Amino acid sequence: MRVRDACEEYLSYLAVERGSAQNTVEAYGRDLAHYQRFLEERGIQDVDAIERADVEAFVASYAQHDYAVSSMGRALAAVRGMHAFLVSDHICPTNPARAVPLPKRPQLLPYVLSIEQVRALVEQPFAQTAMGQRDRAILEVLYGCGLRVSELCGLDVRDVMLDEEIVRVLGKGSKERVVPLGGAANDALRSYLATWRPQLARSASVQDAVFLNRRGGRLSRQSVHAICERYGRVVGIEGLHPHTLRHCFATHLVEGGADLRVVQELLGHASIATTQIYSHIDRTHVRWEYLTAHPRARLGAR
Repeated sequence: MRVRDACEEYLSYLAVERGSAQNTVEAYGRDLAHYQRFLEERGIQDVDAIERADVEAFVASYAQHDYAVSSMGRALAAVRGMHAFLVSDHICPTNPARAVPLPKRPQLLPYVLSIEQVRALVEQPFAQTAMGQRDRAILEVLYGCGLRVSELCGLDVRDVMLDEEIVRVLGKGSKERVVPLGGAANDALRSYLATWRPQLARSASVQDAVFLNRRGGRLSRQSVHAICERYGRVVGIEGLHPHTLRHCFATHLVEGGADLRVVQELLGHASIATTQIYSHIDRTHVRWEYLTAHPRARLGAR
């Protein structure tokens, strides 16, 4: 079968039998059109003539033209899918793309605020109202405990042990962990629970949630996003995301000398590999400190 015909049959299969989204079919169509042209330039017209080396060269051509890694991954997925389809329909005996590895995504360091920026965020004036003091407690707990926004919204009053300075968190995969709750986060949460939460919990059907909306219901993730953005904007931090405060929690711990295994446990990461990124951030910080502080660090720099 000719490559052109194979591409058309596979796209038809995706659209009709698989019911794939139109955007997916169109994107795969563009990738397979590139694949077809690439093969034709190598003198390959028939799918039986395609070898693994041809698929690897196609993926490499994406890199040479500075395509994003995500684009290379999608193109390879389209090619793999087409060849798997040809094998399942007994058109081709083998799938030359099956063992071709996906390109590795570059490890992007998360955006992290400085300690001074965090201090400006959490020490700004908050209204002496139930909503204002709730928002203060939210920001302090997000940074002070490194919680995911879903974990914060899922907190119940029984999960908070102020005197023991710990909070029980239900993380991903329903895995429970205990996180320290000390200092400013403890103070802000203690004040909110004792004085301000009762003002929000006026509904007869009030929930057990720690953080309540103005109607007495559990605060939503979307509301927490909006709260972070609003207070971040006040101190000049645009687009502040709750997860940024989690990154700050981990980064500032590592910069302060915390063991990576401890940070892993506090964050609730299943694998140390996920936490490893914060060691890269720390090394960047250490190098910057070295270049800034050492009198001869920049001499003879090339």
